[in-house]
Amino acid sequence: MTYRRTGRELVGLSAPIALTQLAQVALTTTDLAMMGLISTEALAAGGLAITLFNQVRTMGVGLITAVGNLVAHAVGRHGRACAADGARAIADGPDATDVADEIRDIVRSSFLIATLAGIAGGVVLVALGMVLRVVGVGATVAEPTMWMLVALAPGLLPCLWFQVIRQFTVGMRRPKALLLITVVSMLINIALNWMFIHGTFGMPALGLTGIGLSTSLVYLVTFVIIAIVVRRDRTLAPIFGVAVHRSQASTVRRILRLGTPIAGTYGSEAGLFTVAAIIIGGFGAPALAAHNVVNQLTYIVFQVSVGISHGSSILVSRFVGLGTAVRSRTVAIVAYSHAAVVVGAVGVVYLLAPNAVLGLFTDISDDAVMSVATVLLAIAVFQQFVDSAQNIGIGLLCGVQDTTSSFAITLIGYWVVGLPVGLILAYGLGLETTGIWVGLSCGLLIAALLLLRTFRRRLAVIESRA
Repeated sequence: MTYRRTGRELVGLSAPIALTQLAQVALTTTDLAMMGLISTEALAAGGLAITLFNQVRTMGVGLITAVGNLVAHAVGRHGRACAADGARAIADGPDATDVADEIRDIVRSSFLIATLAGIAGGVVLVALGMVLRVVGVGATVAEPTMWMLVALAPGLLPCLWFQVIRQFTVGMRRPKALLLITVVSMLINIALNWMFIHGTFGMPALGLTGIGLSTSLVYLVTFVIIAIVVRRDRTLAPIFGVAVHRSQASTVRRILRLGTPIAGTYGSEAGLFTVAAIIIGGFGAPALAAHNVVNQLTYIVFQVSVGISHGSSILVSRFVGLGTAVRSRTVAIVAYSHAAVVVGAVGVVYLLAPNAVLGLFTDISDDAVMSVATVLLAIAVFQQFVDSAQNIGIGLLCGVQDTTSSFAITLIGYWVVGLPVGLILAYGLGLETTGIWVGLSCGLLIAALLLLRTFRRRLAVIESRA
């Protein structure tokens, strides 16, 4: 398989996923932009609420991330003769009835997991809001953060349901409808934000809490729309299982066996940034606001690597199912190179026009915020490279159905290296917010290197058994 052909396949699968990710992040990005219009305190509190929400949401998404890989692997295993098109494999491949039943059970089992995780996660969000004062967050930030978390909590359920359908469509290599739906949801979010913040059209003026409420409503709307689209798809509808009461215990265990380490992996990274945000909150509202702004910028760019990670993961799963695991090496090389080009280009923009970039989210005349944010933006140039690399490594390992190693490696990279180094630099050397960010970057670098090494070893074992 040539690099060019692999690149086309990877881009064809990753681009819709990445664009969908970007559109989803636009929800929180527009939230942050509109928070900044309220006040610096609102930006600090709202940014912290979004960070905590993303922590819980990310772990919930992790539980069901392997669904796409399981679907892709099933298509490859049962439909080798026509695996270039997942839909054809289901319709025409050998053992078509068996693979359809398998995929249907995977989907409904993942809905069951998503429902339970959404309920539990909502409770956790409310509890987190109540303990912010205990961990040292000031009252001016803690109280509005708590109420925004209360408004965001109900949106976790439809958010995870949407992710189930997303993984299903990606595994079937039919993700294109996701993009349009997510773009529409972004526009709806902006309108609802404005109404609930200012109380227009008869709506109550809820301020920061209104942003959380509108986000929850948008998650519900997007889930309903994507469910309708899939139900009307003649290929996907017959294998789209939602009867959670018919879920097979063995399938639930299979998804959780792969998904739990992924949730731990995602949660490990998100938790690292959550703890970082709480620590930085102790350095004052301007420092936290600067962290929130730059973190959101890097999070936007990170979605490109998320798309590449998911796309490469699906391709690796398909090749393993086809019995051609050796082709996964080309996928890995192409994935890393594509990500490097994107984050490198963005890094140049960061360095050449920092004020223009930061001005999208904060008032550049606010010297207290800008003095911290400009330094963090420079650090972000390097951090984006290592963060993208470690995320792609996680996806590649998921493609060979090794999720436990990812969890162990991220624990080492983030918590054994990243956080301790950050704390030493922040408090021991007095670098404060800058020190925390340098520490995070070190942890991501170690994780990226270990993940790549582990993937190469796992792939060598699979190839030796072929």
